[in-house]
Amino acid sequence: MRRQFELPSFDTQYLETTGLEWETIVEGAGRWLLLHGRPLPNGYNVERAIVALQIPPGYPDAQIDMVYFFPALARKDNQAIGATQSAQALDGKSFQRWSRHRTAAAPWRPGEDDISSHLVLVDDWLEREFKIR
Repeated sequence: MRRQFELPSFDTQYLETTGLEWETIVEGAGRWLLLHGRPLPNGYNVERAIVALQIPPGYPDAQIDMVYFFPALARKDNQAIGATQSAQALDGKSFQRWSRHRTAAAPWRPGEDDISSHLVLVDDWLEREFKIR
């Protein structure tokens, strides 16, 4: 797995506990974390996907925003998933962008939030997709 840039040690330690293959890549001006084979909740067209997070300049003080999936996710019940129509070319693949953001009630907390807390938020977005209908 490629390590084209280093993450803070607390992120590396967390990622090593997940049991997933992961890598960091630089593409264009962006720095990306790719988590391979991350399990998804029931109800999606695939059981596992590559999850991509763009790691912004200034991270961990600067917030991680959104999440990207390959392959693109769809609901098995054919209900549309809102705010997922944009694609991001990355690593020779077309990743589906989930335009989901933190709110004023749940802002990024420098010194507390990191990759692990952002992935908790991603899991919530994935599960909430089936609760809002």
